[in-house]
Amino acid sequence: MELSTRQLEIVEAAGRLLTTSGLCGLTIKNLANEMHFSESALYRYFKSKEEIIVTLLQYLADNIDERLQNIPHTDRADENFAALFRDQFLFFKEKPFFVVAVFSDGLPEENRLINEMIQKLIQIKVKYLNTIINDGQQNGIFTSEVESDELVSIIMGAFQLQMLKWRISHFQFDIMEAGEKMIQSLLTLIKKP
Repeated sequence: MELSTRQLEIVEAAGRLLTTSGLCGLTIKNLANEMHFSESALYRYFKSKEEIIVTLLQYLADNIDERLQNIPHTDRADENFAALFRDQFLFFKEKPFFVVAVFSDGLPEENRLINEMIQKLIQIKVKYLNTIINDGQQNGIFTSEVESDELVSIIMGAFQLQMLKWRISHFQFDIMEAGEKMIQSLLTLIKKP
């Protein structure tokens, strides 16, 4: 997705508003105030609040896909597993407003594009995680007692719960420390003895 510098600034400002004021606080008026320009100027870049949210989610999906593609891989699935999640925790620590965007209660669920973007985010993460789990199972590092698709669902659920707990705590605990503990716990569960 190609965004102009101004569009990216607007998307990041929208993310900050989501973090401080929630979905109700993300209005065109508040966003224009945050950007220090008129509402009409904002409409030159985006047609609606929903378009801004979709763009934020699209930007996140593209960013995650690019970052996960570029994580250095080793011949050890357990090391690749840890690297994937460390990268995710670091990214969200640096840009917590994306956590708020993805885990906001009240996102317009009737908006087809928002739902599609959230689904795309899940599919991207599953794609990379499934590759690592399959590799680990084929090389005897991870258990084969549970199908890879089921392991991916369990792992993704643990990740989403961790991020949700961090968000509802208002980012009050160290996500890198909690994330590392989660990574090690999951590896203990899925690695062969």
